[in-house]
Amino acid sequence: QVQLIDSGGGVVPAGGSLRLSCEASGLSFTRYAMAWFRQGPGKEREFVALSGSEGRTYYADSVKGRFTISRDNAKNTVYLLMNSLKPEDTAVYYCASTQRWGAFATYMYDYWGQGTQVTVSS
Repeated sequence: QVQLIDSGGGVVPAGGSLRLSCEASGLSFTRYAMAWFRQGPGKEREFVALSGSEGRTYYADSVKGRFTISRDNAKNTVYLLMNSLKPEDTAVYYCASTQRWGAFATYMYDYWGQGTQVTVSS
C-alpha cells in the first residue's frame, strides 16, 4: 500500500521560514517524481515545486527564489524549505508522487499526502 505522510506545517510571521516533510512508503522512491502542491482558501489546488529523478527541480513563479525542494532517497523523504514567507502563501500544502515526466498538473499525480496547514500572519 502506497502512503505519503506530509507534516511540518504551522503558524509563522511574514518573512519567516518553515520546512515541510513528506515520507513515502510502499513505492520505489527513486523511480518517482515528488512534488508539492497547495490550496489556499477559495482557490484551486496549484503546483508549487517538483523534484525529478536526476536532481532536476522546478518551481512555480510565485515561489521561485524563496522555496527549495529537496529529497533524501535513503529516507524516502522529500522536503520543502520555505523562506521569506508571505501571507499569500497561506494554504494547505500537499505532497504528491507520479512516474510521469514533466508533471505540473494535479491530474497527473497518482498518490497524495493528507495535507498540512501553513498559515502566515501579517
